[in-house]
Amino acid sequence: MWLVGLAIYFVAVFHRSSLAVAGLTAADRFDISASQLATFTMLQLLVYAGMQVPVGLLVDRFGSRSVLLTGTLLMTLGQTGFALAESYPLALVARVFVGMGDAMTFICVLRLVSSWFPTRRIPFVTQVTGTIGQAGALLAAIPMTWALSHLGWTTAYLIAASAGIVLGVLALLVLRDSPAARTLRGPSLSFAAVRTSLAASWAHPGTRLGFWMHFSTQFSATTLALLWGYPFFVRGEGRSPATAGFLLTVIVVAIMCAGPVLGWLVGAHPWHRSTAVLAIVSAIVTIWTVVLLWPGNAPLPVLVVLAFVVGIGGPASMIGFDLGRTSNPAERLASASGIINQGGFLASLLLVVTIGLILDWRTPGGSTTYPPSAFRWAMSAQYVLWAVGLTQVWRYRRRTRAVVSRDELEGVVRAPA
Repeated sequence: MWLVGLAIYFVAVFHRSSLAVAGLTAADRFDISASQLATFTMLQLLVYAGMQVPVGLLVDRFGSRSVLLTGTLLMTLGQTGFALAESYPLALVARVFVGMGDAMTFICVLRLVSSWFPTRRIPFVTQVTGTIGQAGALLAAIPMTWALSHLGWTTAYLIAASAGIVLGVLALLVLRDSPAARTLRGPSLSFAAVRTSLAASWAHPGTRLGFWMHFSTQFSATTLALLWGYPFFVRGEGRSPATAGFLLTVIVVAIMCAGPVLGWLVGAHPWHRSTAVLAIVSAIVTIWTVVLLWPGNAPLPVLVVLAFVVGIGGPASMIGFDLGRTSNPAERLASASGIINQGGFLASLLLVVTIGLILDWRTPGGSTTYPPSAFRWAMSAQYVLWAVGLTQVWRYRRRTRAVVSRDELEGVVRAPA
């Protein structure tokens, strides 16, 4: 069950990231500016973030299998439309469908993990899920670059869309919501029940702490991987397209390396989850400061360190879901996860749009040949988000520790599987 769900999430990450190496090509294909280019990712992230709570409620009501099948269908339709689109408005509509389908994957897979694995193993399996799933970005970083240059826009994206057909059939035949039932159904979604469930989830400081953890850790890696990393490395740091693709791959490698390690640490030391997040975000802020203050282009080894450290923020964001899991009962797990999952994508949305606006502001004549100084201004917008996120993590860390028993929390680790 987990492998099928994981495969769908893998392809969802690929679809989400497929525009990262096609940003400059898309700007030429649709004859658009930096802020218009950012609108592709903005819409995708806006739809993704906006659907997290509704998707969580739908999973609690209709089960993972039904929602995951719907998401796979929407992603396939969206990517097909993006392949065939020849105008900017049609391409925007296609990315909306990609965002809708993408929004329906990860929460479903988290619910499958909670249903099919013992409690002690859930943090580790959750991290492994994110780690392997993020490898889908590798297909966007290297093979997609090759496909775009050798096969062309339409063929490359149609081939990408075809994966959804295969996975949809596989999910229909294989997936079960739990060992006890093929399809689970929860209580009806009345307005009063929805309001009560969401209010109860948000009322627990652990859910809010998970939200701000996700907010603080993810946006830097997501922004680079989804859109601005390739232009930043090529135009902002003077690197070749091949080197830029390599640096984007380093981000994914960091995610894959750090995920299992963080999963083990979180499972073994649940009381120190917020400490790990604070340390990781501090490291990300430090390396970005080094790169942005470096006279001229930063050396390649420094950029490799940047890509690797920023990549660790991806699995670090998943620590927030573990806060949601230990702060809410099973019947509210998906809706709480949806609330938390909004955090990082809301921050990423704000950053993607802000970078596009700043690049247009700092680039003479509306050209898409952005000068390095424009990227330094644009990437500095991250400091505002870090300041807000870290303040809130520290605030809700104190509140959560005031209502959670350390002995009870760590007793789960000592209990037999």
